[in-house]
Amino acid sequence: MLNWSDLEAACGSCRNCSLCETRHHVVFGEGLRTADLMFIGEGPGEQEDLTGRPFVGRAGQFLDEMLSIIDLDRSRYFIGNMVKCRPPQNRDPLNAEIEACIGYLRNQVALIRPKIIICLGRIAAMRLIREDFKITREHGQWFEKAGVHMMAMYHPSALLRDPRKRPEAFEDLKKLQAKIREVCPETYQGVIPLGNRAGRVQP
Repeated sequence: MLNWSDLEAACGSCRNCSLCETRHHVVFGEGLRTADLMFIGEGPGEQEDLTGRPFVGRAGQFLDEMLSIIDLDRSRYFIGNMVKCRPPQNRDPLNAEIEACIGYLRNQVALIRPKIIICLGRIAAMRLIREDFKITREHGQWFEKAGVHMMAMYHPSALLRDPRKRPEAFEDLKKLQAKIREVCPETYQGVIPLGNRAGRVQP
């Protein structure tokens, strides 16, 4: 297992698959490297590729808004993707590309040792939870693997495309909030409860 600096250097110079030929930046991931909570998406988009930061485009901004409802910002979790380079035209990453990149994610998980992993979208859920995972039926359900609590939520880009799914996503957020309070309440240390804030509604 590599330490953080060696892992980031190895990832930054990676040429394990053809995505290296079209990338502008490797998107390593960012956030709290001692977090109990980790979000994993499928792959970087255009803005992420241009900036080298995960979830900074329209979908990422919407995700930030969603998570603010339950008092989560990037100082409280780590966020990354299955693949660290953008697939052309934002297509789904191929299985071969995921396999070429999965070692970096495994190393990140081993370093962070999260108590909760949230898969954003079906691609991450199918690789990390179960191969035949059905996001429309199984989002919001908790699974446990190697002592880690895992749940899949709709990818924020899917919620932008289909706002009808947003009430379900809100219910998933409430389940996540409850699980954080159960297994890693220190994630919320120093946060004023939503119910005590003027103009805010308790989720």
